[in-house]
Amino acid sequence: MKRFDIITIFPHSLDSYFGTSILKRAQDKKIIKIQMHDLRKWSHNKWGKIDDKPYGGGVGMVMLAEPILRAIQVIKKGKRARVILLAANGKQFKQKDALRLAKYNQLIFICGRYEGVDARVEKFIDEKISVGPYVMTGGELAAGIIIDVVSRLVRGVVGKQESVINESYSIEGYLEHDHYTRPEVLVWQGKKYRVPKVLLEGHHMKIKEWRDKKSKVKNRNAI
Repeated sequence: MKRFDIITIFPHSLDSYFGTSILKRAQDKKIIKIQMHDLRKWSHNKWGKIDDKPYGGGVGMVMLAEPILRAIQVIKKGKRARVILLAANGKQFKQKDALRLAKYNQLIFICGRYEGVDARVEKFIDEKISVGPYVMTGGELAAGIIIDVVSRLVRGVVGKQESVINESYSIEGYLEHDHYTRPEVLVWQGKKYRVPKVLLEGHHMKIKEWRDKKSKVKNRNAI
């Protein structure tokens, strides 16, 4: 079973997403386990304090290092675990990172809030990741994105494993072709929109050629 552990001050923020569809079924089958941990459990302050004012002045609050380090110490299981800090100044997440992370037994995500996390925490993590060139309110949604992407690569999570082999970004720079389904002719607001004729003829070689042509590849030699 692959484990995903999320250290956060909002431990129920992703319950609805993780409790539906493919991720829920994968957890029910015990293929993966997703657990959110309330960081305040590891605060030694009676009020559950997990942040303080930044040294040097400035606006906002910074998350304390000690509660986070205590949480990692308890949650981390074995050598095949990877500790990830989610931060806007981290390395941008790509499909190749998902392929790499899928090889670990456990992924632990530290979700920053406010002005961020005490930088000394970085001495005790394995990597720092961002999901895009923008600033989010916290790391929870970023953790959810990575868990979703990585989970799809775990055998048994997706119904047909071959469906994840030749999809967009399965090779860097590759974008999958368009897809069509019924009706053959879509009539909308007085106009007709037809399915490409080649997809209706049953000629598998021509269909493959059409799909290859419609796929976008920066480096076609990579396929």
